[in-house]
Amino acid sequence: MSDAFFDAHRSVLEQAVAAIRHRTYHSAYPEVPSGKVYGEDARAEGQKAFEARLGATLDLKQGGDGDGTVGRERSPYGIELNVSYPKPDLERMVARAGEAAAGWRSASREARAGVCLEILRRLNRRSFELAFAVMHTTGQGFMMAFQAGGPHAQDRGLEAVAYAWDEMGRTPERATWTKRVGRDETVTLEKTYRIVPRGIGLVIACSTFPTWNSYPAIFADLATGNACIVKPHPGAILPLAITVEIAREVLAEAGFDPDVIQLAADEPDAPIARDLATRPQIGIVDYTGGNEFGRWLGEHARQAVLFTEQAGVNSIILDSLDDMRAVSGNLAFTLSLYSGQMCTTTQNVFIPKDGITVGGERMSFDDAAGAIVKAVDWLLGDPKRGAEILGAVQNEATAARVEEAKAAGGEVLREPAPVENEHFPNARVVSPLILRTDASRRDLYARECFGPIAYVVATESTDQSIELAAGLAREQGAITCGLYSTDPDVIAKAEEATALAGVPLSVNLTGGIYVNQAAAFSDFHVSGGNPAGNATLCDGAYVSGRFRVVQSRIPVPATEPAAAGA
Repeated sequence: MSDAFFDAHRSVLEQAVAAIRHRTYHSAYPEVPSGKVYGEDARAEGQKAFEARLGATLDLKQGGDGDGTVGRERSPYGIELNVSYPKPDLERMVARAGEAAAGWRSASREARAGVCLEILRRLNRRSFELAFAVMHTTGQGFMMAFQAGGPHAQDRGLEAVAYAWDEMGRTPERATWTKRVGRDETVTLEKTYRIVPRGIGLVIACSTFPTWNSYPAIFADLATGNACIVKPHPGAILPLAITVEIAREVLAEAGFDPDVIQLAADEPDAPIARDLATRPQIGIVDYTGGNEFGRWLGEHARQAVLFTEQAGVNSIILDSLDDMRAVSGNLAFTLSLYSGQMCTTTQNVFIPKDGITVGGERMSFDDAAGAIVKAVDWLLGDPKRGAEILGAVQNEATAARVEEAKAAGGEVLREPAPVENEHFPNARVVSPLILRTDASRRDLYARECFGPIAYVVATESTDQSIELAAGLAREQGAITCGLYSTDPDVIAKAEEATALAGVPLSVNLTGGIYVNQAAAFSDFHVSGGNPAGNATLCDGAYVSGRFRVVQSRIPVPATEPAAAGA
């Protein structure tokens, strides 16, 4: 197969490989939805392309398509989607994936990397279309949908390709091995080392970040030579359907069987993930979602390597700080962004019951908690700004959970007041519920309450706050933890405790950087060191388990000495 795509994108890959080694800021795909970057008509064209999908059937012409269609996505913003997708024939889909993989796995790593890089390039050019698809399936605000669903997800996909390229390149393709085995005898072997993929990769996606959480797995599978079946969440199919459509176009243009990647869509009342995940041909399963199904996969999909990102309980610790306004403003955005539906969103804010030091003076617990509530109220007080920050709640069950948490206990510090969305009056919008409780009420805060729900927890001391945050990470899992302190000893103690609990720590964040953000090429998203997940996005371990190096060796005949006078 031609390496034309690789030659065209070699510099993009080289820069990405350099970035993962140095961990400095890097982005290959512009995150600003500007006409100067993507073209003056890019947004209008993207919206038009998205709207053309509505009410239609997206026919991917896959070898694994069966009879009939599926698709019951509902926009959290209240508009009608009515998009249909081919109903998969799982037996045929798995068989076609295996057949298509033969040519894909035998291709050079240059050819595979080139195809992956070209897919990412085309995805980037379609970022506006993807943004509208992400927005109206997940409920993200447009800006977040564009960034997280487009360029940031693409960066994560590129990061996986870079790691795969690096890991597969550690072993040479050939080597000549010579050893003296006797006084007058040497043995020479010609050794060949071949990258052998594990099989078919299954990517089981989530409803809130369908591209950001899935692109690392998709591109790690493809770059290492595995076929890939993408199983979207039934509530957020369209963004991944567009992704698969683009990937199949590039594969076909490069001379590969497009069934190297296929979409397996389903509906809530007829799920297919269990059936797919346990088939013997599935060698890799990537899963983002709740802990219960993650445990089920670990117990039943034993034939596959399993990579998971699951639920957790994220915490912030307040100890001492210089400027409460800067801190409370930062926390308000953290608690409000996408209505708390991020796996990185803070749930618990631990504050000593005797208060904290602010600018050298004592601030009571009540005043500190009140400052956070006041900041949230101000942030969301402008309906236009509030609607964009909150987006919409993806699932009705998440909205219902807010009322359940309110009824379960704790003093209500902030009611989940409605915020009107002028563009989408039927949007499902819920602003953060903030509750006060004590450290003894573990029944309230020591479990994940996914959605716009936050607890301000009164502790005996900062030491107890650190113990609780680290303990919850070890027991329940956590993906983020934050600390605000001006005391180097407190910071050192928190760093040690959170590192041992396997949860990344962010210290004294203010301004435009937040604990619930993770940057590709620099931040390791999920440590793999606590129950919130067994893998990280992205490192060498995330890709190296997707292939094996298998060798062959052949003796090299001894060279006869040249005849005299020759």
